[in-house]
Amino acid sequence: MASRLPEGMGGLAKGLAILESFSPRRTRLTITEAAEAAETSRASARRCLLTLAELGYLEFDGKFFRPQARLLALSAGFSGTRALPQVAQPFLAAARDKLNESISLAVLDGELGLFVARAEAERLVTTGIQIGTRMDLYASATGRVLLAGWSDERVAAYLDRTALKARTKHSLVKKAALREAVRETRTVGYAYTDQELEIGLRSVAVPVFDADGAVVAAMSASASSARVTVAQMVKGFVPVLRRHADELSRIL
Repeated sequence: MASRLPEGMGGLAKGLAILESFSPRRTRLTITEAAEAAETSRASARRCLLTLAELGYLEFDGKFFRPQARLLALSAGFSGTRALPQVAQPFLAAARDKLNESISLAVLDGELGLFVARAEAERLVTTGIQIGTRMDLYASATGRVLLAGWSDERVAAYLDRTALKARTKHSLVKKAALREAVRETRTVGYAYTDQELEIGLRSVAVPVFDADGAVVAAMSASASSARVTVAQMVKGFVPVLRRHADELSRIL
C-alpha cells in the first residue's frame, strides 16, 4: 500500500486499497486475501470489509466478499470509466436491434435489483423501468435470474424476511412457488414474468456471468402481451438475449 501523509485516515486508506484490489479477474476476496492486498492485519481487513458490506459496497456470503452495484456511484464521476453499464451497452443495443424491443441490464443492490443500463427501442413499452430503478428481486424476471445465482438456503432466507406483495392478480407471492421459480430459472437458464408487474406486460431475462462463473447481472427484454406470447418469448427472445449475454460474459 502506498505511503500516506501523517494526517491521513488509515482506515480509509486500507478500505480503498481493498476496493482497488478487485478486478474483472479478481471478483471476490477472503479476509486473508484482503489483508494481503491492503498490507494490513486480518483483524483490520475484517473491520474494513464488514464496514464496506454494511454500507452496501460489498456483499458477504460468509466466506467471500464481492463488489456490489453501489460501487458504480464512486466511478460515475470519472468520464473514462469502463464500468459494467458502459461495457454492456453495445451488447444491449445489438439485442435491441435484433428484437426491436427495449433491453435492460440489472445487477444486485443489496436485496434489490438495480437497473444500470438500457437500450430503448423505437416501439416503447410502458414499464416504468429506467436506469436507476430498483425492484424487488422476487417480483421480476431479472430479479429471479439474480436470485438463481444464490443457494437454495440463501433464497429461502431472503423470502422469509421479505414482505411479498402482489402487484397484479398474476403476481407470484407464495414462497413455495417463488422457490420453485428460482430453481427452474437455475435449471433452464432464463426467467420470465407474465403480467406479474403490470397487466399487459411480459418480460424474460437471462444471466450474465463473470470470469468465475458467478451471476453478476441479468439481461432482459419486455413486450406487450397483446403482441407476444410467453412461448414466443422463450423461443424467439431467449436465444438472442443468451447470445449477447454470453458475449458480454466472455469479456468480464
